[in-house]
Amino acid sequence: MGAERSPDLWSSGERYEAYVGRWSRLVAAEFLSWLAAPPGLAWLDVGCGTGALSGAVARSCVPGRLAGVDPSAGFLALAREQVPTAELHEGDAQALPFPDASFDRVVSGLVLNFVPDPARAVAGMARVLRPGGEAALYVWDYAGRMELMRRFWDAAGALDPAASALDEGRRSPICQPNRLHALLEGEGGLREIETRAIDVPTVFRDFDDYWSPFLGGQGPAPAYCVRLGESAREQLRERLRASLPAEPDGSIRLVARAWAVRGRKV
Repeated sequence: MGAERSPDLWSSGERYEAYVGRWSRLVAAEFLSWLAAPPGLAWLDVGCGTGALSGAVARSCVPGRLAGVDPSAGFLALAREQVPTAELHEGDAQALPFPDASFDRVVSGLVLNFVPDPARAVAGMARVLRPGGEAALYVWDYAGRMELMRRFWDAAGALDPAASALDEGRRSPICQPNRLHALLEGEGGLREIETRAIDVPTVFRDFDDYWSPFLGGQGPAPAYCVRLGESAREQLRERLRASLPAEPDGSIRLVARAWAVRGRKV
């Protein structure tokens, strides 16, 4: 991650899991069902993080080879526990440590918007892909229906105009289907490109289950939250508590949308 991303603070696997890891696993399953890859292929997970997508590949795709790359040692430690059969490397999505044409499927989950040069990352994914292979990725719909974050930033912006500059909906314009399509076609040189929305339910047992992960400091919204003074954080918490749609049993049911894109190397 580049210097401009450093305030987002991605390092602790357990805290990331509580924040979005548990929901990203639901998206990973839908994503792989969409890809419908045959067994025995060589897979690479770019920005494998805590192993949400790699683990889903290992469980459902019967890979002949499974490798992953991520810059965070903390995330990789958890990923190695979750996916012990994968080859996991500490490395940069913009400089993949593999020869050309090494993999049949190159995938990436919830990563591209955190890479300083997304075009370079996509070009690298295409480079290590074998002819006839497929590259595919997904990112959160920050500006739309990634509701657990969207509601946070709407509440934060209403209380603090400076929060708007940190809002992922503004900071990540690449997280739109037309932008993703153009990137795979232009920088990746891929063909037969398809995009789709993947919606998964995010059901919190109560308000604390929603709120507590924002105190872990992992990601832009939690990093902003923990930097607030106690009084400002209290105001934000109570504004969110009043605005979230609680069920009679106290549970909170939201939707998390990801935009997914796939393309084939000719």
